[in-house]
Formats: sequence, structure tokens, C-alpha cells
Amino acid sequence: MSDQWQYQVRIDLAAEPAEIARRDPGNPALGPLMDILVRHDAIAKGQFDAFADYVAEAERHGIESYPLYQWTKATIEDPVKKAKHLKSFTLYVQGCEVYSKEKADTLEADLQPLVGGRLISRLSKHDTNPASNPQPPAHYRR
Repeated sequence: MSDQWQYQVRIDLAAEPAEIARRDPGNPALGPLMDILVRHDAIAKGQFDAFADYVAEAERHGIESYPLYQWTKATIEDPVKKAKHLKSFTLYVQGCEVYSKEKADTLEADLQPLVGGRLISRLSKHDTNPASNPQPPAHYRR
């Protein structure tokens, strides 16, 4: 029954490679990671940047249409959470934030040898099943 869910691969990078990836993704220091991403027609988008983009968009268009606005804004303003999310990246495949299990499994397998090296400190795969994903704390729900 897992065919009903889409998947997403995320990585945490070491501090220096994370800063490079956010500012200069074509930098040769990221070579092995970027080679894999190119093979999968994938890009790495920083989670902090994605959260900040969501907050900025909500503020431009009216926060009432953005149910995760308060929670996301609180996350990017919390120094501990900010530090964590500055090193976390979501991998988009063929322009999509979520994709088939097969694509996620193949990407995950190709990235696995880099885990624990100088680039990737953590690798994870997530599905779109709501039961598997954190929900906003009660005080952020409408």
C-alpha cells in the first residue's frame, strides 16, 4: 500500500559545506554530492531558506492563507532551530519536492557512501503519510 505515498530525501551537511551549498552550490568543494544530484536531475534546497521563503510569501500575500505561517516563523526566529535548519537540505528531483519511492530509494542509495564523510552528516527519507510527519503544536493550529 506504500504506492499511495510520495517520498523525499533530506540531507544534513557539515557546517562549512552547508554554508557553501547555500551560497555557491556549484563550488568544487561539493563535487561528489553535486555529481550525484546531477545524475538524478536533483537539486538541494536549504530547509531554512525554504522556511524563510514561505514566511516572506505569506507576509506578501496575507498570512491568513498560510496555515503554517506562525509555526514556520517561530522556527526560523529560534536560534537553536535556525542553526539546525541551516545545515538541512531537501532534495528536489526533476523539480519536484516529493517523488516516487523508486526515485527516493535510488537517490538515497547513491548518497549513502557520502554519509559520515566531510560532506553529509545525516541522510533521511520521508514519506507523505500524515501519520509519519510532525503536526504543528496545538497553539499554532487554527
